[in-house]
Amino acid sequence: MKIIVAVDRDWGIGRDGGLLTHLPEDMKFFRTATKNKVVVMGRKTLESFPEGKPLKNRVNILLTGNHNYCPEGTVICHSVEDVLEAVRGYDPEDVYIIGGQSVYEQFLPYCETAYVTYMNAELSPDTYFINLDEKEDWEITQVSEEKVYESLHFEFRTYKKKEKI
Repeated sequence: MKIIVAVDRDWGIGRDGGLLTHLPEDMKFFRTATKNKVVVMGRKTLESFPEGKPLKNRVNILLTGNHNYCPEGTVICHSVEDVLEAVRGYDPEDVYIIGGQSVYEQFLPYCETAYVTYMNAELSPDTYFINLDEKEDWEITQVSEEKVYESLHFEFRTYKKKEKI
């Protein structure tokens, strides 16, 4: 499985139930990477989408503790084990964990790759991702050239889980 996330300098991912900023190139990367794939998310992430609707052209798996919450167009799971069972029939390379904070934390141990859009700015987050630069079992394997959008400097990073010896 893979993680896809956009973070600021403090590894923040969100504020007030939404993204930290609108970055068109990051959105394009997200759409391209996840189209016709499986995306796993929590309820708050789903509710942050336009009209709270699942993403088109993807299998949307929703992890929620609320047994009465069943939005149309989603596969509902109530535990990590339920999600792992639901994705069993898919190629792990086609399964993307897309947030939020709790879902990222629960699934990081199951992921081998993380696509991180790193924004070199402090954007006042209230929600965070795990700082992969501080995790001994993760390493950067690829970094794009620095890009700029409306004075916001950012780069695309690929992290891989290190092989266990």
